[in-house]
Amino acid sequence: MINHTRTARRTKYFRNRLRLNAKLRRQLLALASCLVAAMLFSACRSAKQTTADNNTTNSETAQAYPMSGSAQPSPNQPAATQAEQAAGIFDAKSAHSIPFEKESNTEAYGRIEENPFLEVARAPLSTFSIDVDTASYSNTRRFLNDGQLPPKDAVRIEELINYFSYDYPQPAGDTPFSVTAEVSECPWNTKHRLVHVGLQGKKIATENLPPANLVFLVDVSGSMDAPNRLPLVKTGLRMLVEQLREQDRVALVVYAGSSGLALPSTSGERKAEILAAIDNLDAGGSTNGGAGIQLAYKIARENFRQGGLNRVVLATDGDFNVGVTSESELVRLIEAQRRSNVFLSVLGFGTGNLKDATMEQLADKGNGNYAYIDTPAEARKVLGAEIGGTLATIAKDVKIQVEFNPRQAAAYRLIGYENRLLRDEDFNDDAKDAGEIGAGHTVTALYEVVPFGQQFENPGVDPLKYQQPSQPSELANSRELMTVKIRYKRPDANESQLLSVGLADPGSAYQDASHNFKFSAAVAAFGLLLRDSKYKSDARYDNVLQLARLSAGPDAQGHRAEFARLVERAQTLSRQSARR
Repeated sequence: MINHTRTARRTKYFRNRLRLNAKLRRQLLALASCLVAAMLFSACRSAKQTTADNNTTNSETAQAYPMSGSAQPSPNQPAATQAEQAAGIFDAKSAHSIPFEKESNTEAYGRIEENPFLEVARAPLSTFSIDVDTASYSNTRRFLNDGQLPPKDAVRIEELINYFSYDYPQPAGDTPFSVTAEVSECPWNTKHRLVHVGLQGKKIATENLPPANLVFLVDVSGSMDAPNRLPLVKTGLRMLVEQLREQDRVALVVYAGSSGLALPSTSGERKAEILAAIDNLDAGGSTNGGAGIQLAYKIARENFRQGGLNRVVLATDGDFNVGVTSESELVRLIEAQRRSNVFLSVLGFGTGNLKDATMEQLADKGNGNYAYIDTPAEARKVLGAEIGGTLATIAKDVKIQVEFNPRQAAAYRLIGYENRLLRDEDFNDDAKDAGEIGAGHTVTALYEVVPFGQQFENPGVDPLKYQQPSQPSELANSRELMTVKIRYKRPDANESQLLSVGLADPGSAYQDASHNFKFSAAVAAFGLLLRDSKYKSDARYDNVLQLARLSAGPDAQGHRAEFARLVERAQTLSRQSARR
């Protein structure tokens, strides 16, 4: 009996020990898991810090011109590649080791709050910077051709209008551009008037352009690995290279995770070398655009041509994801670089992750222009037929200020240009940045005006308690509807010059207006419909199509005929959307 008792006690004892050991093992296992997790977290932080440090070092040592960071080759690279990078030789095809995974749609557009009607008695001045960007039109075309209506904020009406050239007179004398103004009936609201203001930049034949110092800054990151991205970039750059002259020079800077000089500044007569460097580009890796921008401007400054065309041409989808990545940081970087009198052209490519808002801001702050290239035909337009306007700036910091006559107009609304508005006092401030006009470029702006005595939609403000709005002067009794004032600087000047034009309203119907007026009005109404604007009034796709066809005029390149097809396409898509 005693033995049985002892045996039972021993069995119970060992069972308890086993339970304790099992519990201890579980605790030890949990502790080990925590330690492993902590070690992994520490390693990740260390790797991230190392990458950040390398990126900083890369931008600081980019002047060495091989691929930044190449002095420490990856052990996974082939021996020949390691030796080449250690020797300071850059090969675009060996620069990438990070595979690119396809992303879902992450396109980004800046929010647009449409300009409202403003009461002339309280806000008689309208001030804004001109805009020669055309990206919104070709991007809108891409959406429509793909069978979908564009996002509302992708539609910037001023860029739709300015995509087209207009038949304005060439400037006379030494002035770099002419000014044309016209007022007639508003097609989508016949109770209102529509004002058309057009600028025509002086045309300069390609062979007469000043010598060019160009730096092609090409995004070769993984996000550019698609047929409508890097291959289309190459197509466009080849077109530009074919127009280079002996006195022109071009360099090629590329960036992915880091940046490098793929081709030093080379004479335009050595086209075979330049084309070979372009053909050698390949895509892969992350996108450190900030380092590439710094290196490109450095090369441009080193080869600066006094009195020449000094410009960085950036080709990207705008998806900056390492280094300097935020839009505000990139804008500050560009603002610092523009003081070198090196201008910037931004060429957007690709779908699905297009960072339109970032690219528009970079071009705006870099004294440049922004175009979206969706097809080889668009590349031919921007980098072929319109190369003078793309590269040669004839006037910078161009601002427009319109003063309305309170005896002729009750209210007005600027159509588009929402992100180009300036304070009234900015007009006379030569330190305030504004837009540029290229050789041969046309710039068009439209105002919808409510005639004096008519009611208009505006929440307004309460009557002032301590003062009344200013009383009209004697000149308000004239028949002038408005005065258009324009300030601009020569490309190498720091002081602005002033132009001023008065405009009276003849009271004509829009059917009697010029082709320029009618076609620009058709494009504006198209934009109002695409945005489903609260100001579209009686605009209809049928009316837009009729007006566009009546005012097409000479159309050698077929751009206006294409516009009519896009209107038909948008009308079909809009009907399909309404039935869903």
